[in-house]
Formats: sequence, structure tokens, C-alpha cells
Amino acid sequence: MTAAKPGTPTQGCLATYVADPNRHDELLDPSGSVREHWRPLIDSITEDDPTGTARRALELTRRLVVENGVTYNVYADPKGADRPWALDPLPLVMTGEDWRTIETGIAQRARVLNALLEDLYGPQKLIAEGLVPSELAFGHPNFLWPCHGVVPTRGHWLTLYAVDLARAPDGRWWVMADRTQTPSGAGYALENREIVERVLPEAIREARARRIDSFFADVRDAMLVRADRGEGPLAVILTPGPFNETYFEHAYLARQLGLVLAEGSDLTVRDDTVYLKTLAGLQRVHTILRRLDDDYCDPLELRGDSALGVAGLLGAVRARRVVLANALGTGVLESAAWIGFLPKIAERLLGEPLILPAVATWWCGEAPALEYVLANIEGLVIKPTYPNQRFEPVFGDSLTKAERDSLIERLRARPYAYVAQEHVGLSQVPVWRTDGASGLLAKAVSIRGYAVANQAGWQVMPGGLARVATDTAVDVVSTQRGGGSKDIWVVEEGSAVDTAEGAAAATQVAALVPRDAPADTARADSAAALTPPVAGARRDHSPGRHDHIPSRLVENLYWFGRYLVRCEDKALLLRATLAARQDAAVWASSVAFCRESGLLAIDPARNLRNDRAPQAVMPDVRRLSWCANQVRARLSAGYWRAVAQMQSQLQDALQAREEPRAVLDRLLLSLTALAGFALDDMTQDAGWRLLQVGRRIERIQFVCGLLVNHLSSDVATRQRHIEWLLDAYDSTRVYRARYVAAPRLGQMLDLLVNDPEHPRSLAFLSRTVAQELGAMAQSLGTTIEDALTVDVPALTDDLLRELEDQSDIASRLALAECLRALSTAAGELSERLSLRHFSHITFDSQAFAT
Repeated sequence: MTAAKPGTPTQGCLATYVADPNRHDELLDPSGSVREHWRPLIDSITEDDPTGTARRALELTRRLVVENGVTYNVYADPKGADRPWALDPLPLVMTGEDWRTIETGIAQRARVLNALLEDLYGPQKLIAEGLVPSELAFGHPNFLWPCHGVVPTRGHWLTLYAVDLARAPDGRWWVMADRTQTPSGAGYALENREIVERVLPEAIREARARRIDSFFADVRDAMLVRADRGEGPLAVILTPGPFNETYFEHAYLARQLGLVLAEGSDLTVRDDTVYLKTLAGLQRVHTILRRLDDDYCDPLELRGDSALGVAGLLGAVRARRVVLANALGTGVLESAAWIGFLPKIAERLLGEPLILPAVATWWCGEAPALEYVLANIEGLVIKPTYPNQRFEPVFGDSLTKAERDSLIERLRARPYAYVAQEHVGLSQVPVWRTDGASGLLAKAVSIRGYAVANQAGWQVMPGGLARVATDTAVDVVSTQRGGGSKDIWVVEEGSAVDTAEGAAAATQVAALVPRDAPADTARADSAAALTPPVAGARRDHSPGRHDHIPSRLVENLYWFGRYLVRCEDKALLLRATLAARQDAAVWASSVAFCRESGLLAIDPARNLRNDRAPQAVMPDVRRLSWCANQVRARLSAGYWRAVAQMQSQLQDALQAREEPRAVLDRLLLSLTALAGFALDDMTQDAGWRLLQVGRRIERIQFVCGLLVNHLSSDVATRQRHIEWLLDAYDSTRVYRARYVAAPRLGQMLDLLVNDPEHPRSLAFLSRTVAQELGAMAQSLGTTIEDALTVDVPALTDDLLRELEDQSDIASRLALAECLRALSTAAGELSERLSLRHFSHITFDSQAFAT
């Protein structure tokens, strides 16, 4: 090991950075000096206060990751799906010249793999000629025989492609693995860039790093190619759901690309056509960007136990009625064994050598390769051939004699199950220290590059995702093993590349249309005639609209609205009850009401910390966050940040055992902010209207419950109890503005039942429910079939005077019965809306309905 050569002004920054002579160093040249393309960045972070710059950058990065809800589920991590994404804000800087070789090589490799898939699922000439071992293809668990003979719409198997690259000690980039099934990480790369632009705004501007926005515009264009004349294209992202490790990326891309995020239950196939179940009925789906593994996609023809896929999807693909990105069966190429065969495959299929070299690879299923591996095992890395094999890479130079003998025995017993690769020492890159100390550390790094296919050819992201190893696993870079990530800056010096507009460097790429197909094949495919619509399907006569709302998402929007109000009402009730502690009579009756309503099982002051009682506040806050997570693609970044902050701040306050009323005040402020976002930060479509209906129904039931309890008690006419009720329903200020006299029962009822202008009155809530349902029916082109079946009781002046008569218990009980009927009608309306519009989510939110 040699220490980096010190020099002004970077001496302090590099004092802790140690170069490894056995690895290529991205930052330092062989003489120990900072490479020229790194110097502007290093100078910018060291010119003033290096320690302070690092501390501020790391703190801002952590805060933005948490606020933006950027997560990655490491399955062995106890934090699970809540584990924050690991990002070091110091980027990996690469020269434009270096990147252009990579860019051209990625595009070429995508062409080769696409042609290979075309042959494997078509004529299989490569197998017949002996260039591809039949055991490698047919023995792969992701080779799908039902896809044999299928010709993908638009003529290509790969739409998105990713490749893992590492730089060897000789300075050359080598291919480590191909990602052809559901390439992940592009969304994280975009989020990394957005965060780093905020953390190092001056540095990225001075470096003139190429922007990556244009790549995602190309992805969107590829997804929204018009599928039929007179019909607007509808593209969805098919996700396994929120428990997937990269679900953040699924929701993030849906929001960034303006696509619908759908689970398998949101889609259905009829007459070999895929439809999205929406609030307005069935809408035809033209393109699916899938994040679901091959065999899970169709339980009818592939994996029968899959609950994540869409029955009949392969039939729709076979009929060329839907485009899948990527096509089913592309997972067969996700094996390191293919790397050793690709050079000859490229010569055979494209007539040209591969631009990007791959690390030397031997598939042990071939006898000569097995003998070589056994003779040279100390310098190799042994990996599984197929992705369903669960064992970690084994480094031959780290084995004891007994371990080596055991490995050799396994290799001889099942040679086809193993691949050996040359052990390449990964290059190293600087990262900021996270232990509070100043200076930089060196860690191993690999990069993942991305390409997307469109009508113009293969477009490569000018950058990508850099993945950094942990401290202990310097030869294995894996996010699942807890590794970190970096942004990649491709910098151009003296180039005409317009970084501000994100213009891509000129790269010669091949057209996507198959070589033997006419030039207008793709256009002809996209203009295929529609089959007759199935029953229940609704033809979209608005080609420019992309606001299709899955019914599952609508259901979560509805429950998001209900839980938003439910949390607010419970917080208000608890706060008012805690404030009444000094008045024994009011305290006793308010606590009794809380217990009868199921809100309290223990003392109100301890209720906030109660995670077990299903009706307590904290479980409802979690349910609110769950619903928000389900509709995340519909929420703005600010809205989602507000939801995440609310839950985080509440948990922190409860762990710190802060004073309950102060905690409730902050919770109510957060809930008010969320309500404001719902009004001004969301598209006011049919889904939004059901969110508002959910809010109104929840509030109707809450105020009816409050009033029924109050009217049925023997303290109904007492001033202090009326004051408590007004406080519990956040109406004290409005009451004082309307009435000069001290609170009385009649005036309180007039305000909370009759007042058409008070947004918390039953009259206002009932009217707005009818208005929203009417507007929703009009937008969907249907008739109004859902409404409250019980009217709000009409309280005349004479009746109000009777209700104030302390001895007239019968009038109060009669009114209580009317309000109880109204609450029941609100619950019944909720059930009718569920049966009519929702997909019935599996989450137990409805256990607390009505």
C-alpha cells in the first residue's frame, strides 16, 4: 500500500486516502497525483473547509434520502423495507473519451443479446451449429418453452438492458454480468443525480457533467408508442408490490415517466387483450414495463402458484396484442456462463467483434473447461450457473486445503451447475468517511450501465449507477450485501456536448427493426386493428389522456382519505380529553366516551404509545402511511415527504416520551398539511373525488358518534360538557364567532348539524358527498347510483328549544336515533362504493370501517 501524494490544496483531504498498487485507482494516477478530470471536484470540496463540506454534504444527503423515502430492502436487514438507500454524495467522475467506448460497447452488446434471444426462441441455429451448448440454454430455469416461436411486437426481445462493468488493474473496463430480465437501478441512478445536484450544485455545474434526463425521455417514448389508430397508448409498470426490495424505484419511475403503477390484480386478459381495471371500467393496456420475474408473470402457462402475475398474459403476447418490456423468457441470458460464448456469437450474428471485453469465463459443463478450472482453481472465482442456485461466490485463493478438496468434489459431481471466472481486482474510488473523521477512504467500485431501445436505435444513459463495496467485502459489490451507491459524472472537456440540455454524444447504433424485416414493420405492428371490445371495456376517446386510475389505487385513495380524517379526529378527541383533566366531571364523562368508542383501553396520556390496541392513534397513523405507500406514484415528492415526516416525527416524539399534548399538536399540524396537499397538490379526478368522499364519510360517522353519545348522556345540557364537545370537534372558534352567548346545546346542535357553511357540520358534509359523487359520475359518464339514503335531521327553532329542556329526554333520544341512522347510512354508502368501484385490497383496512 502507498499513501496518496500530498499537495495543496488537497493535502488534508487526501491524507487518509490510501492507493492500492494492485488496483486501478479512479482518483489518483500512478504517480499519486489527482487525475485531471477529478481535480475540479476535489478542489471544490477542499478549497474552503474540507471537514465542514464533508459533514454538510453527508448530513444533507442522509436527510434527502429519508425525506424522499428512498429505500432498498436488504432482506437480512432488520429494518427491512424501511432501510434507507445508501448514497455517498461524492460522485464517480469519468472522462467523455472513456465513456464513449463504454457507450458504444453497451449498445453493441444489447444488439448481440437481442439477436441471441431471437435465435434461442426461434430457429435455434446457434445450438444446431454447436456455438451454444443446448444444456446451457435448455437447462436454464428461465428458458420458457411456452415462449418458443413467439415473435415479440415491434420485433425485439429487449427494450431495457443493463450491464455490470468493473475496471481491472490494467485500466480497461470488463463486463461482469448482463441484466436482461427486469434490469433494476435506473430509477435509483436518477434519484442519486437529483440528490447530488442539491448537495454539490456548484461542483456539478463547473464539471459540466452530462445530464441523464434524456434517457428517461427515451424510456417514456418507448413505452408510449401508439398501439392502434384512434386509440391513446396506455402503458403500465407491473410491480410485485410494496414488499419488493426495489418498490421505491417502481413507484418513482411511474411518477417520473407518467405511467400507471399496477400490480397483477389490477390487470385482466380477455380475448387475448390486456386490460387495466379502472374506476371507469376496463381500459386496454398496450405496453407493460414489467418488474416481475419471467415465471411469475402468467400463472396460467408459467408458474401456477404465482399470485403476482396476470392469467393469460402469455396468450396476449403470443397474439401480439401487448408489448412487454422486456419480453418473457429474457431471463435465460442472466447467467455468467454466457459470457464465455458471446464473442463467437457476436461474430456469427453481427459479423463484428465485441467492443467491451468480458472477464475470462469458463462454464464447467464443458469437459475441457472443467479440467482447466480444476487445475487453476486458486486464481478463479466459482459462481453458480443459474440464478436459482443459492450460494455465494467462492474465491479459490481464500480456501483451505479441505475446503478446496470439497469444492473440487462438488464440481466433478455437478459440473454444469458452476461457472468459473478470472479473479479481477476491482478499481477503487474515493468516498467520504461517515465516522465523523475528516478525509477520504478508498473502496472498490463497479458500475451498471443502461440502454433503452426505441425507433432510432439503442440509447445509452450517459452515466449510470456506481455501486460501492462495504468495508469488508472489497471483491464483491452488492446492494443486497449492504453496499452503497454513487452518482456517475461523465465530463467533457472542450466538447460541443450541450450538458444543460442533456444532449447525448453521437454514437452509431443499429436500428431495432429485425434485419430481415421491412423498414416499416414496427409501424405496421403498432397500427394493428383493434379487436371488438369485450363486455365491460370502455373505449378511450381521449388519446391525449394518461390519467387511467386502477381500482386498487382508487380504493387506497379512498382509505387514505378516511385514515387522514380518522387520525385527525382521534387526535382532537384525545387532546380535548387531556385538556379536561382539571374538571373531574368533564374528565370522567370524556374518558368514558373514549372507552365506549374503543379509542382508549388505557389512560389517555399513555394512549399515544399504545401499539397493540387496533383503535389507538399510532396504528391508524401506520395504516395512513401504508395507504400513502400504495398510492405513492400519485403523490408529489413534497406530499410523500410530508407523510414520511409525520410518521417519523411521531415515532421520535413517542420514543422520547414527550408531553402528550405537545405531540398531539404537532401531529394535528402535520395532518392539516396533508389535508392541504390533498386539496391543492393532486389532480382532481375521479380518484381524488373518492378520496374526498372518504374524508366526508369518516367525518360524518365521527360527529354522529360524538353527538349520539352526548345526547344520550345525562350531562347533555351542561355548559362545560358542551364546551368539551366543541373542543373535541375543533369547532370552538367557529362557535364563538357565530354566537355571543355561552355554549348551549341548541346552538351547538345548530352549528354541528344544520350549518351549511361550517365544513364540519353534517349538512355541509352531506351536501359535499352528494356533489362529489355527482361530479364523479359525470366524469365517468355514468348515472348517480350511490348516495346517502338518510337525510340530515332538520332542526327547527322549536325543536332546538325542546332539546335544551333538561327534562325533555325523549326529544334528545329521538335525535340521537336519527343521527345513529345517518351514521349507519354513511357506512352502507361506503360498502356500496366498495362493491361498485374497488378491487378489494388484501390489507385489513376495512376491518375498521362503518
